[in-house]
Amino acid sequence: MLDPRTDEQLAAEAAREESAGPAFAALVARFQQRVWRICYRLMGDEHEASDAAQEVFLQVFLHRQRFRGESKYSTWLHGVALRTCLAMRRGFARRRRREGIAQETALRQQQAGSRETPPSVTLDIRQMLNILEEDERALLLMKYAEGYSHEELAEMFELSVSACKMRIQRAREKLQQRFPGHEFGSAEN
Repeated sequence: MLDPRTDEQLAAEAAREESAGPAFAALVARFQQRVWRICYRLMGDEHEASDAAQEVFLQVFLHRQRFRGESKYSTWLHGVALRTCLAMRRGFARRRRREGIAQETALRQQQAGSRETPPSVTLDIRQMLNILEEDERALLLMKYAEGYSHEELAEMFELSVSACKMRIQRAREKLQQRFPGHEFGSAEN
């Protein structure tokens, strides 16, 4: 049976628990799939997403007293997931950049060999997003794939709402410059 308490009530009780008690277990059960999905979108690999999700819940457990109830618990938790994934991706950045250069070279060679294939078929959205900085990529994924509002993103990224909007717009423009002819989200969103 699902626990009838709100996320915020469970979080307050989990903060009082001395170990991983029933309130924390209920929060993990409630958010496990959503956290994994966010980690997967940010990490791009199932195994890395699983490792990241495990790290997220470890961080949440160790710092469960830090949730002060000033926002929704889900926004706070997803912010922890976001920061955890970004930290992990930064650790992988050098390796991924080398792989990205090799993939881009192979893609250019493939495109040169078959000009009749439209760019939308040969380019994968993950390859497109890999040209962005980690924070830019995460902002676009959380905005367009997860559907967060500018206000929620501003809280997660610890930015003002206007700074959040500006960074999203700049990331979209960077993609548009690099991949003309493709549409990257809506300008008013």
